[in-house]
Order: sequence, then structure tokens, then C-alpha cells
Amino acid sequence: MSFYLAFKEIWRNRGRFLLFSLVIALITVLVLFIAGLAQGLAAANKEYLEKLNADLIVFQEKTELSTTASRIGTAKFNDIRRVPGVKDAGPIGFSNATIVFAGVQKPLDVSLTGVEPGKPGAAPAFAGEDLRSNRGYNTVIDRNVVEQTGIKIGDRITIKTIQGTEDKFHELKVIGITDGRQYFFQPSIFIPLDTWDKIRSQPEVNDLASELVVNVVAVQIDNPTDQQTMSLQIERLVGGVEVVDRRTAYEATPGYQAQQSTLNTQQGFTLLIGILVIGGFFQIQTLQKVPQIGMLKAVGTPNRSLAIAVVLQIILVTIFGVLLGSLGTLALSLGLPAGIPIIFLGNNIALAIFTLLLIGPIGGLVSVRLALKVEPLRALGM
Repeated sequence: MSFYLAFKEIWRNRGRFLLFSLVIALITVLVLFIAGLAQGLAAANKEYLEKLNADLIVFQEKTELSTTASRIGTAKFNDIRRVPGVKDAGPIGFSNATIVFAGVQKPLDVSLTGVEPGKPGAAPAFAGEDLRSNRGYNTVIDRNVVEQTGIKIGDRITIKTIQGTEDKFHELKVIGITDGRQYFFQPSIFIPLDTWDKIRSQPEVNDLASELVVNVVAVQIDNPTDQQTMSLQIERLVGGVEVVDRRTAYEATPGYQAQQSTLNTQQGFTLLIGILVIGGFFQIQTLQKVPQIGMLKAVGTPNRSLAIAVVLQIILVTIFGVLLGSLGTLALSLGLPAGIPIIFLGNNIALAIFTLLLIGPIGGLVSVRLALKVEPLRALGM
């Protein structure tokens, strides 16, 4: 009986309910895109540090965990490696560079990351081969570079860095491709640390006699569950350093927390708007059919059947709208150009869709209450 009432009204007024389903579909598209944008921007900011094959990251003390401000010299790095309980350590240097092309193809800004081959921090190649030489002009690039440029294994690429006041151009051979390893909104290319020190962007031309200085050190420890104790031990024995886990490191990147808070707030307000819109629509629907509800009550239809019919109606319209919105989001995502920071992950999308399906019944609770309060005689004008 309840299902019949709900479906019959939707079918008789299918144009009206279709338009409202489209409104729910638009809300769904907005919520899903905000969720995808939040995940995409987070990945563009933290992807490399999040996937780092290390338990701890060592920064220079009093730099507020900023990779650009942190400086760790060779002597201090060797002290870190000798701390009891440290299984292995790898120095990491960050810089900016630009891949330039001979034709009309647009240059691509990348994060030029110097690593020690085979040590923590080096990105594993999932196609081709890993970095092996400490001094070679070889590179492993992440898949974001491939998607945006079409570069393949075996290609030679030209990168531009700035040393002093002059542009310097260097040729690198692509020997491997790793997965997504963006850092600070730029795709990454990985080169041996000695090569990085020679070609990286810097205020002055590099003095080869000076001490090699990196930004951070990635540390693997013998007991990964003992991170807090090892952090304190490294800080005590080495001095002048600050040691944190990977999550603390990437959450400290500039703008990360503010960015995620802003997007989460937007998503929350969008869901709130959805509740108000759905509630308002079904409330108007209920007020328009007060005489029909009164007639049903007058012939003995119980309140329970009426309430179930209203809830089923809300659920059916919401499901259809969310389904349309999900399909629309999928179609739009397939047409997005490479480099747009939107990532749709199964868990996040499932949570967003579940929340959208939940807001329908929540928003329609007012209309259920109105239907139950209808007095048959008053509704019939008697």
C-alpha cells in the first residue's frame, strides 16, 4: 500500500519530480567535485612525502618543518646515519626546474628532487629501471610528467634551472617511470644527489669544493613502532635537528591545513543546503496535497502507511537524483585535461554518496510530520 501510494504520485507528477531529481543531481555533482578537489589538492601537496619509504623525516631545527628552509650538511647527515637504531638514511634535496621542449609544446614546471640511489627517498621505478649511479645524468620521472608531456623511457629531456642570474640547460636521460610523486603542486623528477647539487637552481654558481647540503633526511629505523623514542634519540645525539613522522611532515607544508579546512567547510555547507532544499520541496508537496491526505485518513488509512509512503517517495527521488549526479560526475571527470588536481578515490566517493543518500530522509522529516498532523475533517473543509 505505502509503495503503491509513493510510486503512483511520482508517476502522475513525473515532470515535477524529474526536475527536482535534477536539482539533487546538481548538488551531488558539486559535493563529489569538492571531495575530489580536496583529495587532488592534498595529493599535489603531499604525495611524495606520503609515499616516502621511510619512518621518520629529519629537518633542520627551528625551520617550522619547511623543506625549503631546512638545511642539513654532509657531516650532520653522517651523524644521523650512525645513531643506534637507525637502519638506513637517505638525503633528499628539493629544487625547482622546468622541462623545455624544442617545438611549440608548453614547458612544464617540475620538482627537481635529488636522492641517493638505493637509499630512503629514492622513488622506485615501476617501468624501466631505478637510479643506480651517483653521478649520472639519468632521471626517474613520475607518471604525472608522462600524462602531461608524453615523455617515454629512453627519451632525453632538457631541463632549465637558474644559477645566479643565468638560465642553465641540462640534458637528462629518462630511465624509469614511477607512480604519482607530486610535491608542492608540481610533478617530480628524481636525479642522483651529486648531479642535483651541480644543476639545481641556486643564487650563485655552485662551488664544487663546498659541503653538500640537502633539505631533509629520510630515516628508516630498526623498530618502526618506536618512532617517538627514536625521534627523541636522534634529536639528542645529533643536535640542531627536528625529527617527525611522515604525516606530521606533510601536514606542516604551507597551506595544507587551511586548504583542507576550507574545502571541508564548503562540502559541509553544500550538504546543509541539500538538506534545506530537499526539506523545503517535500514540505511544499505535502502542503499541496493536504486534502488527499485527509481523504486517505477518512477512509481508514493508518498514519504508519502514510509516513512510510512519504519516506519511500523521498528515498526514491533522492536515489534517482544521486545516481544521475554520480553518472554526470563520472562523465565530466573523463573529459578533464591532465594536470587538473581532482582525484576520485573509492572510499571518499562512497562516503560522499552515502551522506547524500542520508540527507534526503533527514530533509524530508518535516514533511512526514506535516502528513501525520493532518486532521481529516479539517482537510476536507468540514
